[in-house]
Amino acid sequence: MHPRATLAPALALSLAATALAACAGTGSTAVPATGSAPTESSTSRAQPVTVYSGRSESLVKPLLERLEQQLGIAIQVRYGDSSELAAQILEEGERTNADLFFSQDAGALGAVAAAGLLQPLEPAVVGRVTPGFADRERRWIATSARARVVAYHPAKAPEAAAFTTIDAVLDPKYRGAVGFAPTNASFHSFVTALRVAKGEEGAKTWLMTFKANAPKAYDKNTAVLDGVDRGEVALGLINHYYWHAKVAEKGAANVTAKIRFLGSDDPGALVNVAGVGVLKGSGEADDARRLLQALLSKESQQFFADTTAEYPVVPGVTGTVHALPALDSLTVANIDLNKLDSLKQTLALLTDVGLT
Repeated sequence: MHPRATLAPALALSLAATALAACAGTGSTAVPATGSAPTESSTSRAQPVTVYSGRSESLVKPLLERLEQQLGIAIQVRYGDSSELAAQILEEGERTNADLFFSQDAGALGAVAAAGLLQPLEPAVVGRVTPGFADRERRWIATSARARVVAYHPAKAPEAAAFTTIDAVLDPKYRGAVGFAPTNASFHSFVTALRVAKGEEGAKTWLMTFKANAPKAYDKNTAVLDGVDRGEVALGLINHYYWHAKVAEKGAANVTAKIRFLGSDDPGALVNVAGVGVLKGSGEADDARRLLQALLSKESQQFFADTTAEYPVVPGVTGTVHALPALDSLTVANIDLNKLDSLKQTLALLTDVGLT
């Protein structure tokens, strides 16, 4: 069931120009993780471990602060969109300031790996995760998994509870009523999955039909879900954990929106991963590897399961807070994760159809 990892040819630097133009106004800056007081070992270090994180600050900052204290190393984090950060790394090459790339999705990791900018990891480290959740050439490894779902407003689109394909959102009756986050890396990976599953022309046709139905663009997945919850839109394209986090925060009785796992071999049922890789240009590679391994610890995996409502990728760890269907019980898209690395082509296609 799980996607297997093999990398495609190197991503051209033109991706950097494309994605950097998109991120010119984001204002992302290098922000130190500000946990408890540094230990003696961290205060004596010449340089911190610099993490380029496509994971949202609100999701992972508490974990990184905890690991900073436990490992006795200083951690400096630059937060941003995974696609934009991948483009930045490609532009910087081996001169990059990043020691560790913490991506929201496999596609951005694959793009950086395909450019030859990630160091190989030890086989024993890669062997710690469920098969299929690491690059076969050991250049990156997953830290958690998430499923694409359709969020729906039960009064506006009750039929969505039985959806089995993402094609259902193209119905003209949903004109102006589907929310999505066009600049988000998880949406980019979904579009890449469309390209893998349907071919270039099939994906383009799908996207043009989607655009013609006047979907509503939001800046991020949480905003998409909020739009569904308020009834601004009937449907939303998101990852599963946003809904579970909202339920945990607000209480199930206070969340109107529902989510549908499509339960089929369909690009809308993609299971993607967040993951990490150590940069070849890292001046702090040893500590970057320590941090990478710490993200695979039982404690960190429990954090992903219980705090961010994601699926752990290390066997033997199960969630205790959120009522998630077991990952191995889901029928999902049979798509090789590293076929999601053709980010350049996906961004070009989205530009071509006007969905950027």
